[in-house]
Amino acid sequence: MASDESIQFCIECNNLLYPRADKDRHVLLYACRNCDFEYQATDPCVYKNDLFTVTKEQSGVTEDVNKDITLPRDADVLCPSCHSEGAVTYQDQGKRKETRMTLFFICLKCGHAFVDPNVPQ
Repeated sequence: MASDESIQFCIECNNLLYPRADKDRHVLLYACRNCDFEYQATDPCVYKNDLFTVTKEQSGVTEDVNKDITLPRDADVLCPSCHSEGAVTYQDQGKRKETRMTLFFICLKCGHAFVDPNVPQ
């Protein structure tokens, strides 16, 4: 049973395996709740919550945003991809509360998403 996968499945009944502590032997087991299958985990880490994996904010899904007539437009912004003028603008709060608001641009011609070129990153 490979422990490098994040979700483990029973080899007998294909149900999800859950981490369980064997307090007598002081080991971590993965055990099936439907049958008696269990195996000793090789990695003691059951869950990892990495809060700082996002180093810079991303624009997310921007498909057809440049066609939204309700969003503000800036005719003076130059697209770094196709070098045409004009972009839809919107702001987004960062994923962490200590990050600032980010101004995103979506090119009206090619749909390329980019951040405010006047703000240092």
